[in-house]
Amino acid sequence: MSYVIGCIDAATANTAVCEYSAWSAKQLSAPLMLLHVLEDHAREVSTDVTGNIGLGTREGLLEQLAELDEQRAKLALKHGHMVLEQAAQKIQTLGVENVHQRQRHGELAETLLDMESDVRLAVMGLHGEDSVNQLHKVGSHLETVIRTVHRPLLLTPDSFSEPKTAMLAFDASATTKKGVELLAQSPLFKGMPVHIVMVDADTADNRERLEWAAQQLRAGGHEVETALLAGDVEQALHAYQTDHSIDMMVMGAFGHSRIRQFLVGSTTMRMLQESTTPVLVLR
Repeated sequence: MSYVIGCIDAATANTAVCEYSAWSAKQLSAPLMLLHVLEDHAREVSTDVTGNIGLGTREGLLEQLAELDEQRAKLALKHGHMVLEQAAQKIQTLGVENVHQRQRHGELAETLLDMESDVRLAVMGLHGEDSVNQLHKVGSHLETVIRTVHRPLLLTPDSFSEPKTAMLAFDASATTKKGVELLAQSPLFKGMPVHIVMVDADTADNRERLEWAAQQLRAGGHEVETALLAGDVEQALHAYQTDHSIDMMVMGAFGHSRIRQFLVGSTTMRMLQESTTPVLVLR
């Protein structure tokens, strides 16, 4: 079974993650699962007691450290269950009655990769526990998840606003052509006006590619606008989104085109750092 997976932690941004997860599950008529990952390194304590101390003292310290580590693990597990339960209660108030919960040990990216066959859409906050309340800082796991997971990722800002319009950053690649098909067919975007924006040379070939994309979306019942822009990709996309008050950006990740190249490394982070609306990343 394919789920909308809401990736939650203890950050206050979880409210928005819960709300976007609930919205996505209702739009897609898909079951919703909340996922909380306990990272092993987050509960590790130092056990380096080397030095000029007696054998008995060292053994006693090791035993105490082991007990402390066990207590920390139990507390982390209990706290994770509380976070899941609170999130489930929040989502139920939003009209999603059946909420599955899952807690795992490990790393978020590896966990999502292991669960990939069950993931229809993964939802996670742009700001994680390590960056909440820090303006323009994205969660530390984000780039790793984008590089690792081969499922659509909905990356959310800290506050929720129901999406009414969408914009596809289009470069005629195989990934963004799949994005056109996704927007045209997916109930996630049902009834939304869609803008298709290309940042490239103004040529007949590019105009033709944009028209192909527009036809696919119009056949899916969407109101469509196209734009062929010049200039810096990041700046052009942000400016267009702002000027047209677009609620959600959709883009492909990785590859060799100008749009996909800027989704690698520091430019990816700059793009997401400045985003105040949800971003759907396709692989």
